[in-house]
Amino acid sequence: MAVQTKRSTIYLETDLHRAIRVKSAHTNRSMSEIVNDAIRIALLEDEEDLRAFEEHSNEPLMTYEELLGRLKADGKI
Repeated sequence: MAVQTKRSTIYLETDLHRAIRVKSAHTNRSMSEIVNDAIRIALLEDEEDLRAFEEHSNEPLMTYEELLGRLKADGKI
């Protein structure tokens, strides 16, 4: 089954466009494939971050000053 695509106009910085175009030529992949993969990776990273925040949401909060005090007490700084 073919993946459905949607045409979209985006504006890339000149250097990014050049880098993607060169990578496309060297890897025999389309620029669209490279951009789609990069976006997919970024979204997966966001999902992982959100999951980590959710897992730690019930942990007690600590101020920056408390953290520094704890690190000093443990001899880490």
